[in-house]
Amino acid sequence: MIIKSSTALRNDYLQISNLAHEKEEPIYITKNGEGDLVVMSISAFEKREELIRLKAKLDAAEESRLSGEPTVSIDEARRRLMEKYNNA
Repeated sequence: MIIKSSTALRNDYLQISNLAHEKEEPIYITKNGEGDLVVMSISAFEKREELIRLKAKLDAAEESRLSGEPTVSIDEARRRLMEKYNNA
């Protein structure tokens, strides 16, 4: 976990920006010793958002499976995909 003060952000933005890009993880910014903000690179943010979307899809699929909706085997899914691919 990376923690920096708001003073460090104000006085040395470039260093914190470089750190965010280098580490690809959130940087926690404190104000008066208390947590205030989280800063991260756009690429790290986009990766995080994609993981959240993927988890939501996996959760929905698992709910669907648990509720008894019909499923297909891996072999059947592969056969259907190959059929679509060959007909495209």
